[in-house]
Formats: sequence, structure tokens, C-alpha cells
Amino acid sequence: MKPILITIAGGTASGKTTVVEEIIRYFDSDSVTVLCQDNYYKAQDDMTLEERKKINYDHPNSFDMDLLYEDIQQLLEGKAIDSPLYDFKEHNRKKEETQYIYPTKVIILEGILSLYDKRIRDLSDILIYVESDADIRFIRRLKRDIQERGRDLNNVILQYLSTVKPMYDAYIAPTKRFADIIIPNDTKHDVAIEILAAKIKDILK
Repeated sequence: MKPILITIAGGTASGKTTVVEEIIRYFDSDSVTVLCQDNYYKAQDDMTLEERKKINYDHPNSFDMDLLYEDIQQLLEGKAIDSPLYDFKEHNRKKEETQYIYPTKVIILEGILSLYDKRIRDLSDILIYVESDADIRFIRRLKRDIQERGRDLNNVILQYLSTVKPMYDAYIAPTKRFADIIIPNDTKHDVAIEILAAKIKDILK
């Protein structure tokens, strides 16, 4: 049986990872594989760290969509992949480290622009968009980037105003129209997750 592909998009720090974790709770751990679009940022080995810091990471061109599409195809065909891994502190793909991912019954792709590429949408069984208030997303991103990614306050604010927000308006928010389900992440969404889990189980049958 062909695996189910669930694709989850939404703005930075909108709560996509939380939604993924809530979906996973309804299934055996060995039945679900999660693929993070963030790991498919293009390698920038020919640039210095300072040059890499200036890249617009919220633009579709910053992702290796071709490789992501090919890897998803492999998983849907029942073949394992070596997914790239991304180092947010170095602003570059890790050179010698990959993640071995084996195919499972349910494959979840999550990322800010995971609904952007039509080829990936066409492979997907369920398309989800996680929506959250802009102020909440900014605060979450600010805390995450400082605590987990080694960024400083001024750089996070500058990046948000110069690229994150404009790219959200131009490229991410418009993909909402492709979603089968829109989940608001400003309030509890237990019912949405329960309905989604029931739908996935129904497809698996």
C-alpha cells in the first residue's frame, strides 16, 4: 500500500511542529516519518559565514525543491533516503552528516513553503495550513532564534522586518488557498487534530 503524505505549511513559528507532534500521538512511532523542509535549504559552501547570513531564507529559491521532491518520491515508493541536515548556526547544510529516513505508512512533510511546489502538492493526500497571529509568530521566533539558534536580538528583528514578514505576505500566506484544512494555532485545536487523525486512519484502512 502506498504511504500517505501529509503536507503541513504555515508561517515561521506558527505552530507547525506542535501540530505534527499532536498528529503523531495518534499513531505508533514506527508508523510515522517526519520530513522537515528546513533541512532542504541549499548548500552554500562557496560563501563565507557573513555572506550566508545575508541570504533570504524565506524565499522559495533558498530551498532545493528538486531534491525534496525526489526524496519524497523515493519514500512514497517504499525506498529509504539520506536526508540532508541543516545547521542554523552556520547557515549552511551539514557537509558530512545526513539523516537516514525509512518509509512508513504515514509521511509528514512540514515547512514554511511545503505547499508552494505544485509537484509536492500533487503527491500529497492531505494539505494543511497552520495559521497563527503575526505578533505571536514573531515572539515565538524571537525566543527560538535566540535560545536555540545562537542569534542576537537585533539580527532577529532585522531579519524579520527585511525578509521574514515580506516573504510571508508574498509567498507563504498565498499557499493557504491550496490547503484542505486550515488549523488556527492561537487557540486549542483538539477537535481539528482528532478529525484529521480519524481521516488518516480511514485512508490507511
